Amino acid sequence: MATVLDPAGAPAADERRPARRLRSTAPRGRGRSLPPLLAISPFYVLFAVFGAFPVVFSLYLSFHDWDGIGDMRFVGLKQYGWLVEDSVFWHSVLNTFEIWFLSTVPMLFLALVLAFLLHSQVRFTGAYRVAYFVPNVTSMVAMTIVFGSVFAQSGLANSALRAVGLDGVGWLSSEWGIKSALSIMIIWRWVGYNALIFLAGLQAIPTEHFEAARVDGANSWQTLFRVVVPQLRPVILFAAVTSTINGLQIFTESQVLFQSDDVGTTGGPGQEGMTIVLYLWQKAFKDHQFGYGAAMGWLLFAIIAVFTIVNWRLVSGSDRDDRPRLLRRKGARNGR
Repeated sequence: MATVLDPAGAPAADERRPARRLRSTAPRGRGRSLPPLLAISPFYVLFAVFGAFPVVFSLYLSFHDWDGIGDMRFVGLKQYGWLVEDSVFWHSVLNTFEIWFLSTVPMLFLALVLAFLLHSQVRFTGAYRVAYFVPNVTSMVAMTIVFGSVFAQSGLANSALRAVGLDGVGWLSSEWGIKSALSIMIIWRWVGYNALIFLAGLQAIPTEHFEAARVDGANSWQTLFRVVVPQLRPVILFAAVTSTINGLQIFTESQVLFQSDDVGTTGGPGQEGMTIVLYLWQKAFKDHQFGYGAAMGWLLFAIIAVFTIVNWRLVSGSDRDDRPRLLRRKGARNGR
């Protein structure tokens, strides 16, 4: 088709006019991101109201003396100074560390062994997994009431000891009896949960590694410590960190176990069951010293942060390849 030219030889005006583009009706820029943001906004609103604001307000409150009703009185760092001089607080810190050590170390070891056994070819594996996870979803209050009956002076624990010719233990009246009882409850609750975490990590290890260890003559314990543990280091780190955070925040077990003792605020005889969070609850909600309780909460946060860093250093180690010697020897043989 011939092009129509104007007298000057240029294309006609109709030919010079570019084709008209169709306007897109799809939203662009901020308009496109608005519906997804509105969809997830309830979470952020709830987090801001019930998560972020209490944290920020507790930090502000830790510098004030407040009984929850009257006017706040700014005291600066005096709350933290009083906390450092509080002998009951440091006694609760010592109790918390001792209970944490008595519960966390055996619990992680038992969880690893249970996960290794579940990973083996055993019958009714699904039933075992459900049974191990049930304690974690059981009400802590109900669980503590049951264990209180078990650890009573004439309870099931002492009856079992006497049946084998041993003397009964003052589970709820002696120093180490109280801490042992609390540790057993914590182990019972968390060992199954961590076993399932370890089991998920075990299932990610290639079966060739287990076969190589079997070919090299490794028994079950050697396979566990030389094949499984080095390759489960990230999972063990996760379990150790979460167990440390949970273990340093023990509250319900001690509060309910000694609920008849001044409404469970003293932690039993000699305050041997007094933990950091229980003492925080006592000061804030029984003695109405909310600023002092807030300062205690932030000091607990610092303690947990330090312990988390220590666990990270101890468990993670260096970044070198930690494959077991059994596998290296097998690789060398295959190379030959």
